[in-house]
Amino acid sequence: MKLTRLLPIFMGLALVAAACGGSGELNSEAVASADTDGVNLTLVTHDSFLVTEGIFDSFTSETGIEVSVVSSGDAGEVVARSILTAGQPEGDVLFGIDNTFLQRGLDADLFVPYESSLLATVPQALQLDADNRVTPIDYGDVCVNYWIDSLPGGEEPSTIADLAKPQFAASFVTQDPEQSSPGFAFLLATISAFGDDWESYWEDLVANGVTIGSGWTETYYGDFIAGGGDRALVTSYATSPAAEVLFSEVPIDSAPTGVLADSCFRQVEFAGILRGTEHPEAAAKLIDFMLSAPFQEDIPLNMFVFPANSDAALPEVFSTHSVEIDSPLSLNPAEIEENRLAWTERWTEIVRG
Repeated sequence: MKLTRLLPIFMGLALVAAACGGSGELNSEAVASADTDGVNLTLVTHDSFLVTEGIFDSFTSETGIEVSVVSSGDAGEVVARSILTAGQPEGDVLFGIDNTFLQRGLDADLFVPYESSLLATVPQALQLDADNRVTPIDYGDVCVNYWIDSLPGGEEPSTIADLAKPQFAASFVTQDPEQSSPGFAFLLATISAFGDDWESYWEDLVANGVTIGSGWTETYYGDFIAGGGDRALVTSYATSPAAEVLFSEVPIDSAPTGVLADSCFRQVEFAGILRGTEHPEAAAKLIDFMLSAPFQEDIPLNMFVFPANSDAALPEVFSTHSVEIDSPLSLNPAEIEENRLAWTERWTEIVRG
């Protein structure tokens, strides 16, 4: 074969190498200079993904990339579906895999490594993958909330252990960890807090009259006092007080709910470039945009979580009435994946009998 016929092949390989670097990771400089005009990307996400209409318009104007959003099911369902199509993905970027499913996605080799130039704005505590296969986009804390004016005896709980005390009997409702993301997060919170004694703690909760609901909506707006129920404590979020103020039918200056900070388990949501995408450079640009101020500052009042970019400004109602958790409970993603089934099966034995 003549050298002239080989030149296009060599040039193509050189371009791929420049974009990806020697280790297969996308190079941020090559990504920034890549011509992406006319590319159409699909962002795969969960049903809870919510952003302001037109949020991607400025991104399209700057890069020429059109973005379509496809949402289907909860985070677990999205990850499971992506694993089934690994290497031949249904989209280009996945958003919404969190630390409770992260290891499952990494083990399935779902993502192309990419270190965004904006990653320096993200606290190290949120960067759970040293190989940058996923990028932190937001975080939130699942916490026990309480209705301040309806606590038994007017006493606020101060620790997660207090929930099993007699004064809070028949006052707490949480969600089934096999059906609900916050329910699973609360189970993880108890495992993180009590270690090998978590099973005894749940036995105490059951003896103290804990109620188990199917999901957050059913418990918060059903069993909990916010929805007309009789339970004064519920598993919800550290940002729920801000939502109570923002959506109150009658304007209020302070939230009717409080947050039990000792009970909070941190959830971090990530975005990643799906292995097999035909547009890795364009997908990397979308990751950059999702870490930029316009997108990050749109997150709080739409999804009621905190932006990962520490430079992003928070809306006043959010910063005033949400609770920042300084020392959240956590578990290693690998430990979660290894023990998920055993933990939920043992929880079912304790709670269901």
